[in-house]
Amino acid sequence: MNAKHACPSCGWNKNLVFHHIEQTPVHSVLLMPTRDMALNYPKGTIALAYCESCAFIWNTAFDPGLLKYSSAYEETQGFSPTFNAFHLNLATSLIERFDLRNKVVLEIGCGKGEFISLLCELGSNTGFAFDPAYIPARNASPAKERITFIQDFYSEEYRHCSADFVCCKMTLEHIPNTADFVRMVRRSLDDRGDTIVFFQVPDLRRILRDVAFWDIYYEHCSYFTAGSLARLFRRSGFEVLDVYRGYDDQYLMLEARAAIDAAKTRLPREEHMDELTGEVTVFYQRYQEKLQSWRAAIEDIRRKRSRVVIWGSGSKGVSFLSTLHIRDEIEYVVDINPHKHGMYMPGTGQKIVPPEFLQHYRPDSVIVMNPIYSEEIQRDLVTMGLSPDLVKV
Repeated sequence: MNAKHACPSCGWNKNLVFHHIEQTPVHSVLLMPTRDMALNYPKGTIALAYCESCAFIWNTAFDPGLLKYSSAYEETQGFSPTFNAFHLNLATSLIERFDLRNKVVLEIGCGKGEFISLLCELGSNTGFAFDPAYIPARNASPAKERITFIQDFYSEEYRHCSADFVCCKMTLEHIPNTADFVRMVRRSLDDRGDTIVFFQVPDLRRILRDVAFWDIYYEHCSYFTAGSLARLFRRSGFEVLDVYRGYDDQYLMLEARAAIDAAKTRLPREEHMDELTGEVTVFYQRYQEKLQSWRAAIEDIRRKRSRVVIWGSGSKGVSFLSTLHIRDEIEYVVDINPHKHGMYMPGTGQKIVPPEFLQHYRPDSVIVMNPIYSEEIQRDLVTMGLSPDLVKV
């Protein structure tokens, strides 16, 4: 805990760990077809360090060799109307602002291909997309024939796939050597200053302020604020055009372009270092209090023998259950993604069920792992004639 660690973003080597978790599932959304597999899947350590030089936060105990990204990796949020509306608005906005029409677009970490397909549908674009978890049979977009999908990680090997627009959504947080990766992306652009680069990552400041321990999990080895993300891109040879938040301030988005001598001016949304230092301190001080509060609530569930379910089997749900060591107190986790039904939660073994299961189970309470879906969930419950208490984390 007292060892000093070199920052993979800026290289500063006097950083100490401030947050430590043992025995956390190394995968959050890899499909687990049996409870035994879920309970015994490999676990790792989270040891978060804070760089006092650039404000980057990362897991110093991260081992990428423990992870397995494949077609069994079920990351999509595309079954949610709320998320799809966000995706549509984002794609439309990017197309309008950067005139992405009849252009070539490239996505690093495309998942099941929903976003790049939208960009190509709405802008009559062609594209390249990279992800080992891509499944061709799951893509029904009429634009898919104009996209070259490569079921592999993006690397220097593919720098010949030049594009007018490069996007990377919810992927950089999975990459341990952040500076090396961003510099690699910069090299792939050569000196094409007209190519726009768009990155989206979770916003660390919300996690710190809300002490949202369920948003810290093994697969996310890198954590960014507006300032640390912008500084990383500037050091890597980019001019940062804008950095902003979206999706109820859960996501941080950066727009940039290649530059030989970019301006170093701090943008209005970039925090001052002392602000973040204070938020890291508050998280450290309040973490145990937050755990105790939730443990008391779970003990109350056990004592009253209440029927409670988690809604949301993604990473937030996995981290919430595993951090609190919840097993038998909550039996089921609900998800609208049909590809997850009948699977089990990594680390804690709850069965993942469809919303219709609740018509028989009739829970007393539903813990909503992402409050942005509360209205959507409430509508589904009302449609099924159910009125459990909704508990938002």
